[in-house]
Amino acid sequence: MRFLFIPRRTFSVSFNPISPNFQISHLARTGEINGARRIFEEIPYKTVVSWNAIVAGYFQNKQPREAQLLFDKMPERNTISWNGLVSGYIKNGMVTEARKVFDKMPERNVVSWTSMVRGYIQAGMIKEAESLFWEMPEKNVVSWTVMLGGLIENQRVDEARKLFDMMPVKDVVARTNMIGGLCTEGKLEEARAIFDEMPKRNTVAWTAMISGYAMSNKVDLGRKLFEVMPDKNEITWTAMLMGYTRAGRIKEAAELFEAMPVKSIPACNEMIMGFGLNGGVGRARSVFDEMREKDDGTWSAMIKVYERKGFEIEALDLFSLMQREGVKPNFPSVISILSVCGSLASMDHGRQVHARLMRSNFNSDVYVSSALITMYIKCGNLVTAKRVFDRFIMKDSVMWNSIITGYAQHGLGEEALRVFHELLSSGVVPDEITFVGVLTACSYSGKVKEGLEIFELMQSRYGVTPGMAHYACTVDLLGRAGRLDEAMSLIEKMPVEPDAIVWGALLGACRTHMKLDLAEHAAKKLQVLEPENVGPQILLSNMYASQGKWGEVAELRKSMRARNVSKSPGCSWIEVDKQVHMFTGGDRTGHPEQAMISKMLEKLQGLLIEAGYCPDGSFVLHDVDEEEKVYSLQYHSEKLAVAYGLVKVPEGMPIRVMKNLRVCGDCHSAIKLISKVTRREIILRDANRFHHFKDGFCSCKDYW
Repeated sequence: MRFLFIPRRTFSVSFNPISPNFQISHLARTGEINGARRIFEEIPYKTVVSWNAIVAGYFQNKQPREAQLLFDKMPERNTISWNGLVSGYIKNGMVTEARKVFDKMPERNVVSWTSMVRGYIQAGMIKEAESLFWEMPEKNVVSWTVMLGGLIENQRVDEARKLFDMMPVKDVVARTNMIGGLCTEGKLEEARAIFDEMPKRNTVAWTAMISGYAMSNKVDLGRKLFEVMPDKNEITWTAMLMGYTRAGRIKEAAELFEAMPVKSIPACNEMIMGFGLNGGVGRARSVFDEMREKDDGTWSAMIKVYERKGFEIEALDLFSLMQREGVKPNFPSVISILSVCGSLASMDHGRQVHARLMRSNFNSDVYVSSALITMYIKCGNLVTAKRVFDRFIMKDSVMWNSIITGYAQHGLGEEALRVFHELLSSGVVPDEITFVGVLTACSYSGKVKEGLEIFELMQSRYGVTPGMAHYACTVDLLGRAGRLDEAMSLIEKMPVEPDAIVWGALLGACRTHMKLDLAEHAAKKLQVLEPENVGPQILLSNMYASQGKWGEVAELRKSMRARNVSKSPGCSWIEVDKQVHMFTGGDRTGHPEQAMISKMLEKLQGLLIEAGYCPDGSFVLHDVDEEEKVYSLQYHSEKLAVAYGLVKVPEGMPIRVMKNLRVCGDCHSAIKLISKVTRREIILRDANRFHHFKDGFCSCKDYW
């Protein structure tokens, strides 16, 4: 037997452990800078690469001082070391320090110059960036593209286009940036020319062009491009979707949304807003409920839909759910919910939101604080509103306007004028809204002389041309004071055709002073301007009814039925223990605690009659007998809400009631007496203003 001898071969296995430099970089990126430093210190022979890695690590971990100390200890440095120091300072927002290093560099390359240019651009110092860019001894495609992006970011698109044309080499990034910049300026033909000339287009370029068409309301052109795009991603689908939603083409948006292979969170958020703001609140909620993952924008979108469409209770419920699920409210959701709290006069929820704002430091924002002021004002809490206002030393015009308008709504003309003069002394320039607030304050408090003087000086002294709102306020000012002929004369002298707000102000004054002939004239004007608005016809009908002209009332109601329009029912609401309770006028069975409310109303009726109250049947707008009139008045919605408040709101706390229409004269008289016989403060906010009832008096001094 023969044996084959095979000599043994030696196999060498080489082990390549992870290099210390890689470990330093990795640990630094994950925030473990102390671990990175330990490895660095353990390296027996440190190369310049090791030093560069640890210096970069300290910059990444926001410790620029430590990075500089280590840089100073480096036994040798190369251009990469110096570039790392420059870019490190730039990443930490220390552009001045970066420039000092740049100026000391023994040798600079194109990376050094480009880093410094980019640093200036990121710091918003575009002039410095431009100056340095033109000093560069050599420029590469990155340098040109960085400068191009800076000009576009600063909305200097025309200059960017000149720079783009000068570029010796245009890469895909430069072309895409230029397309985006031109689309932003609405120069779609120029953008499309660059797009068509591109030798190779990436997804970003396609998306930029499609988005440009979509956002410029040229959705159909965008859709043609979208259809031929080879590889669509989530951003492209969402851009196309936004084009349809922003154009109000919700049916096409919904079809596209259904066809999307992946429904991203931004796309879902867009559809929530698209459906919701175009009347599909239920469909918006369906999209919301079907989402497996939501971001803060999702919650914010749904809350905003509820707020904008008058679903205040649902908005509050959703905000509460958001808090229970641990989602931190963002800026838009906070503004929306404060608006809801103000609309509902939900003081408890408003205070809760305010407390959350204080914890998250949102309340230091001027815009949020203005929303807080408005919320407290709408809840009838002027003391807290003023406290928020006073916290700010540097106030902007929005904040001043909020407090002036607040005093106006509460009929506090003196206070509104005092704050207006403080605004002027502070150096803040009053704007159109400021004058609406001041003129309203003068109107609601009967300060005719002061109001007319301010109206006359608006343009000559303050440079604000009176608009429709200012004319409406001045017509209201004269009308409330009974100077209806002067109000009509002002309307006739207006430099532009008066709108519905102006005629509405005159009609309201006619109702107060029972000037029927002028009311009929104003109502006819309003019917032409706003044929769908039933309010003027209702007001005129009420005037006829109060004078017993039932034939005219019947004729008006017949006309309204023929046009298929109807009156919104009067309703009032009150918040008790964070629950909003709604009451509709004449509804004697709607509330689960109606028996208790009726009992309180009967008790109040007896107390009021003892105090001298005489029901005013002229506010019953139907031809019925006196007994039925008295019974009807007793069940007006504001009286139902006040009765519920007397039972449920603890002694010593104000009863806050809101009404969707103007409070009727009989209810105003009755609630004054209720505040006296029950020794309770009652704050009523109607469609026009606030009424603070206490000890038998109202803050409006019966001038409303």
